[in-house]
Amino acid sequence: MRFSLFVHMERWDETVSYEEAFENLTELTLMAEEGGFGTVWIGEHHSMEYTISPNPMPQLAYLAARTSRIRLGAGTIIAPFWNPIRAAGETALLDVISGGRAELGLARGAYQFEFDRMAGGLPATDGGKHLREIVPAIRELWKGDYAHDGELWQFPTSTSVPKPVQPDLPMWIAARDPASHDFAVANGCHVMVTPLMKGDEEVEDLVNKFETAVAAHPEIERRPDLMVLRHTFVHAEDDPDGWRPAAEGINRFYRTFDAWFSNKTTPANGFLEPSPEEKFAERPEFRPESLHRTAMIGTPAEVIERLKHYEALGVTEFSFWSDNSLTHEQKKRSLELFIEHVVPAFQ
Repeated sequence: MRFSLFVHMERWDETVSYEEAFENLTELTLMAEEGGFGTVWIGEHHSMEYTISPNPMPQLAYLAARTSRIRLGAGTIIAPFWNPIRAAGETALLDVISGGRAELGLARGAYQFEFDRMAGGLPATDGGKHLREIVPAIRELWKGDYAHDGELWQFPTSTSVPKPVQPDLPMWIAARDPASHDFAVANGCHVMVTPLMKGDEEVEDLVNKFETAVAAHPEIERRPDLMVLRHTFVHAEDDPDGWRPAAEGINRFYRTFDAWFSNKTTPANGFLEPSPEEKFAERPEFRPESLHRTAMIGTPAEVIERLKHYEALGVTEFSFWSDNSLTHEQKKRSLELFIEHVVPAFQ
């Protein structure tokens, strides 16, 4: 099983500048490359200070110049917000800039807040139609001249300029339900999943959905990869309470996610207060004690044990999700421990 870093610029107030936030992201990426991680992933979000990334492509292009080995994943861009020609061309340009290290992840989108501002109020639940139409269109544009007459996009003969360096640039689909797993596998895409606040039984269920899709498509010659993305924090063996700051930080992250996802409060200049603790009085999965068990939080030995289980299930990539509302120094120390103690157990 290989490892990747999932990271965004993160600001919880104005004490951290944008320049510092990007320096922090760059430092974590350089650490990950030196530590043997295979890929860095940056997603797409709009008008949100706690996950800053209106377009992952320029950030990844910068990182291409600062790195030499680590692969550069746009993960994920939101299909309804992109024209297929633009998505194909920008990803191919990243591939050229990076010497063939680009990967493209796509998702249907989740926040209605973003759809109200980026897609004319389209229901976020309708984003799957865009995902299913854009994936094959991008592939055809990478091959050469292609005209598209779909339900959502129509354009005369066009092509991706430039073309990717990689003849089969990897594409990933963020999947949860069986239909999205099936679509990804049928279209030769790899699959990325996140169990969010659920335990490892959810990982097992997602693996089963993936395996069902693989079994249903024997015509796909190359078996797709399966990535699990999970909030990760490693603390020292001699600090029995080292899990608590991480669990509380991730609790804050998820309560903030809930505030944005609920779409009931107008943010102030890109900031939105986390939903209050009392809202989750009947939701035990939000409690730090529960997140200690479900998020990938623990000593190196505890994390290795759980990741060995993931590897045995057939997970081919584990993505170290670093967004968690903690300080940069806390994130660095966690990543250092992961690189020093966890990575060698899988080499």
